[in-house]
Amino acid sequence: MKKLWAPWRMEYIQGPREDECIFCVRDLPDEDEERLVLFRAEHCFVMMNRFPYSNGHLLVLPFRHLHNHNELTQEEVWEIHQCMLLCQESLENICFAQGFNVGWNIGVASGAGVADHIHLHIVPRWPGDTNFMPVLADVRVVPQHLEATYGQLAEFFRTSSLES
Repeated sequence: MKKLWAPWRMEYIQGPREDECIFCVRDLPDEDEERLVLFRAEHCFVMMNRFPYSNGHLLVLPFRHLHNHNELTQEEVWEIHQCMLLCQESLENICFAQGFNVGWNIGVASGAGVADHIHLHIVPRWPGDTNFMPVLADVRVVPQHLEATYGQLAEFFRTSSLES
C-alpha cells in the first residue's frame, strides 16, 4: 500500500481559526477575487482551495451554512453536481487535468478543516503528479501561483453557465 504524505497541511490544521465562517460569502461578491471565488450560481458557488493538494484544487459549496448533507435541497444537490461538472471541464481545458479526485470530507474526523460548512473537493490529477518533495523535503510543488491559476480559471468561469 502506498502512503500519501501531506506534511504542509499541518500549517493549516494547526493554524488560527477565524470566528466567522470563511465559506459564508453570499453577501460578499466584492470580495470574490480576494476569497478566490470563481463562480456564483443561484444556490452554490465555486472557489479555489487556498491550501491545495494540487494546482487547481477547487471547492463547490452551498451558499447556505450547512454541516449536514441531509439538509440540502434537491435544487442545491443538482446545482452542486452541475458546478462539479463545470469545474472538471475548466480544469481539463485550463490545467489539462487528466483525472480527478472528487469527494466530501464529512466531519472533523474525516479531515474536514471546516466541518460546519459542507463542501465538495475537486482535485485535478496528472500521471506521475506525486513526487519525493513533500515526503523528503517537507515541501509541496504547486507549479503555478494561486493568483495566476485564479486568473486563468476566472476567465473560463466568466463565460460559463449551468445547464438547465
